[in-house]
Amino acid sequence: MGILRNIGQLATCASDATQGGAHVVAHAAIVWSGDEITWVGEEKNLPPMTDHDEHDAGGRLVIPGLIDCHTHLAFGGWRADEFEERIRGSSYLEIARRGGGIRSTVRDTRRAEADHLFDRVRRHAAEMLELGVTTIECKSGYGLTLEDELKLLKVYRRLSMDGPQRIVSTFLGAHTVPPEFDGRRAEYVDLVCDVMIPRVAREKLASFCDVFVEESAFSLKEGERILKTGRQHGLGAKVHADQLTSCGGAELAASVGAVSADHLEQTSTVGIRAMAREGVVAVSLPIASLYLGVKPLDGRRFIEAGVSVAVATDFNPGSAPSYHLPMALMLACNMNRLTPAQALLAGTRNAARAIGMSDTVGSIEAGKKADLALLDAESVNHWLYNFRPNAVAATFVGGRLASGQL
Repeated sequence: MGILRNIGQLATCASDATQGGAHVVAHAAIVWSGDEITWVGEEKNLPPMTDHDEHDAGGRLVIPGLIDCHTHLAFGGWRADEFEERIRGSSYLEIARRGGGIRSTVRDTRRAEADHLFDRVRRHAAEMLELGVTTIECKSGYGLTLEDELKLLKVYRRLSMDGPQRIVSTFLGAHTVPPEFDGRRAEYVDLVCDVMIPRVAREKLASFCDVFVEESAFSLKEGERILKTGRQHGLGAKVHADQLTSCGGAELAASVGAVSADHLEQTSTVGIRAMAREGVVAVSLPIASLYLGVKPLDGRRFIEAGVSVAVATDFNPGSAPSYHLPMALMLACNMNRLTPAQALLAGTRNAARAIGMSDTVGSIEAGKKADLALLDAESVNHWLYNFRPNAVAATFVGGRLASGQL
């Protein structure tokens, strides 16, 4: 049994909180047994107990372990040259048409050995842990052959077994059409649906199937077929939707019962209403909006329509080359018009919903995993207002101190 005492402010992000509040408890304590929380409340009301490990929060702010619900963690190479090209005026689509973008990373990833990729993702995950990130969603999508997609997903399975973070894998074979299928895109969609998805599902390498619906990637019709095939094989649905153009991605996500639609900078009012009606979580990726210089998602517009908003990094080598989730939450305040409390919920409770884990993580409540981040900040507002390289003093995963010190 473990106890964390002397918490200055505890943002529980409780399940019954509205999107506007984080359920803050002052002068709080948390008790856990094994890896699950058993009691939360004001420290003065702590029940008597014996035989426990006691930890002192030092008056810090404590929040649920952060959840990065959209990353492309495993990839070969980087694309720093495209960063300069965009600064000089080239658009994302122009770079993609010239053979850059996702296809460039596909070439580097296919050449990379699995052990090399694993070493990279393990380093990234360790640094994310220091930032308070205890759960990571990881997409494939830079292999685009059966063997290379399996290679990436097996790297994630190895990372999950290595720990300490919780890893959720997503199959994104429909990231773009690889160059060897130019002029034969229907054959590639057949490969994804008839070969890749059944194999991924059979080997239990992913929980979700994702598709990039965009002018430079897949059409609505293709996306619908891919997602429905995934559902038939037991994979939940996710959609890269309406990032560069308003192409109906949000409506597609709603029609197939997707757990989330991500990006959404160009989503129509009709799309937002459809997501609200079907309970699809909107995942904002403000680092990508910043790097691409596009108009960011209007978070308040989604919230006012009744859509739950999550925030993630979209960590990838092209449009979002940073895994700094606290920075993404700060940008969500400044770019997506979320309040600090809304941003915190977006990186915890709502992010858990976006990966189907809301029964397990995302809030500090009895029955949830004891995943916690201790911050050197006096309040949620001050944490995201006074942005620093890292305000996290310690991170707990399942009641165990996984990073930092007290």
